[in-house]
Amino acid sequence: MREADFQKSVIEAAYLYGWLVFHPRPAQTGGRWSTPYTGHAGFPDLVLAHSEKGVLFVELKNERGRTTPGQRQWLNVLEDAGSETYLWRPQDWKDICARLEGN
Repeated sequence: MREADFQKSVIEAAYLYGWLVFHPRPAQTGGRWSTPYTGHAGFPDLVLAHSEKGVLFVELKNERGRTTPGQRQWLNVLEDAGSETYLWRPQDWKDICARLEGN
């Protein structure tokens, strides 16, 4: 499964269970695609927020995708600070739906 398709499925499930979703999308600037940001590279793909179920920081990868050092650093620092972080892959679908549902 392509990561983009997996991401779309996760976002649709998050909406279904009432989560607010934030995902920075790439934009074309100067003839090339990039995701503009200021700061450290590797921020998680999704921030999901729910008034009763919490705030999640989620990095998404396909079956073979690898995290970058920056992505690992962000997830580690966020988790050390008390945030709920995840690295989700398509094979985690059952657990993903359970977490989004609130179980």
